[in-house]
This record gives sequence, structure tokens and C-alpha cells, in this order.
Amino acid sequence: MTDRKRGRQSFVPEVPPVITAWASVAGKKESEGPLGHTFDIKSSDTYFGQKTWEQAEKHMQQQALNKLIEKSGLSRSDIDLVFSGDLLNQCIGSSFTLRNSHIPHLGLYGACSTMAESLLLSTMAVGGGFAHRVVAMTSSHFASSERQYRFPLGYGGQRTPTSQWTVTGSGAALVCDSGSGPRITACTIGTVTDLGIQDANNMGAAMAPAAYDTIRAHFEDLKTGPEDFDRIVTGDLGQVGKELLLELARRDGVSLGGKLVDCGTLVFDTAKQDVHAGGSGCGCSAIALCGHLLGELKTGKLKKILFCGTGALLSPTSTQQGLPIPGVCHGVCITGGRV
Repeated sequence: MTDRKRGRQSFVPEVPPVITAWASVAGKKESEGPLGHTFDIKSSDTYFGQKTWEQAEKHMQQQALNKLIEKSGLSRSDIDLVFSGDLLNQCIGSSFTLRNSHIPHLGLYGACSTMAESLLLSTMAVGGGFAHRVVAMTSSHFASSERQYRFPLGYGGQRTPTSQWTVTGSGAALVCDSGSGPRITACTIGTVTDLGIQDANNMGAAMAPAAYDTIRAHFEDLKTGPEDFDRIVTGDLGQVGKELLLELARRDGVSLGGKLVDCGTLVFDTAKQDVHAGGSGCGCSAIALCGHLLGELKTGKLKKILFCGTGALLSPTSTQQGLPIPGVCHGVCITGGRV
């Protein structure tokens, strides 16, 4: 068997899997942002026609999955496996989405790194010959996240300048062993990094060290560097976390300037929309990837990106106990071109 492992944390598939289709669902605020024109489904109703915000999040995932299947021209029975997760306790957004679907499902919790984690695991499954067609999917919802992690919106709590706005959105991508589309050529599995940040309203600072750790590992394991990518895309560090990541790289003599973009600063117009430090949540990188970035890779406007989903691994329990916020980041190298 050919050894596909590279260095300490990375691997390359023998035959790069293909992302043949993708779909995105976005809320009102997200649809009014700079990437609004790239989303498949846009809603002005934060409840998405449901009774609660949690049910709205489930409905978003269902819409994303249905749209993905429609765009791919396949049926549900053609899907071998779904990797999905969300921010709700016990990942009920994902499990309720897939219930009675008769599609095999493996649930994930990588916090806001879930889109990258699901793509990475899809690459393992398809590249390893365990599945032919796999869906990588995730979601988040501003109101359900605020209620779970901070304070119910009815409290009218003031948000600090370092806080970020959880994206209401869902993204889904179909990873296949054949077909046309952007290809996943390498992946780097992140390590959990904790530098003692305890402020749940400054998750960018908590995740930035994990992001740099994974980017550095990818460069070292695969003998590559910033110059080999059109974009190095982080999940949702926001403006604060992005600047911290750039500083960590500068201290090591690595220049990411001009290549680094963050989905938390892409989804919203931080000058015109009141989101403070930018966007966050599983849906942040999911809709940026499945609405904008994969489209740019398909048309050839981008040729190669390093997609690095970042996640803050906190819970209401850990926050209430005054524990710090560990971070994780997974890297997925995606190459594109006209199809």
C-alpha cells in the first residue's frame, strides 16, 4: 500500500477527490453582505418558516442538502455518506437534518472548523476507497448560538469590540472519486492549541495560534509556502484574529501578507454592517467556500487555495467554570481550473 502520509500532520490522496457540486443557504444579514450574490438560497426570515431558531438551523441544513442534490443531478440513494456537524448541543442540527433520510451519517464536532474537518474526512473516505460520493456539510445560526454560548437576545446584552457575529448559514459540498471540479490535493490535521485565552467574546484571539500552527505544519510537511497559493483562507478569525495570525507568522519570519484572507471579514462588510470584529460560526467558512471560493476555483480566477477552518472548542460549561478556550484548525488544499 502506498504511504500517503506527509510529515507529522499531513497527507495527500493518491487520486485527488473532486468537489463536483456545492450549495449554500444564507440569512438576511449575510445576503446583504459582499458575497450575497454567490449564495444559492437567501432568506429574509431568521426563523426560515420554523417555530424556533434551532429548528431554523435544521431547516437550513435540509435546504443546503436538497439544493446540493438538485445541482448534482443525483438522488439521495446515490450519496454514500454524510459528514456533518454544527454548534448546537449534541449537534442536533445535523442529526435532525439526516433523520429518516436513509443516508449513512457520521456526526462531527469541530466547532467552526467543521467545514474543513468534514472536507478532510471526506477526502480520507473517498481517497481511501471507502466511498464514491460523500457530502461535507455544516451550519450555524446567530440566534441559536447566542442563546447557547452567551446570553439570550432578549437580554439586550452589549457586545464587546472584539466579539464576532455568528453567521446564519449552511454550506454543503459533494466530494466524489470522479467527475469535474476543484480537487482536494492535500490535507493537514490540526492539533488542539490553548494559550490561555478565556474571553468568550474574543474567539479570534483563541483560534489564531491554532491557525498558525496548522499553516506552518502544512508548509513544513509538504515542503511548500505562501508563494504556492493564490489565497490562504482562514475560517473565522475575524479582524482581530487575522491580525494576530499575521503577527505570529511575522515572528517566525513568514510573510502571509497579500495571501491571507479570512471568511469572517469576507461575508460581512465590517464598515457598513454592525458585526464588530467580523463573522464567525460554522456557517461562516461554509457559505464563503460553497458560495464564493469554489466558484472562483471553478472558473479559474483562483488556481490554488489553502482552506483552513478554525474552531474555538469551548462549551457553556467550560466558560462558566472559567476555563480557557482551546482552538483547532484543519487545512485543506484545493486546486481549481475551468471545467
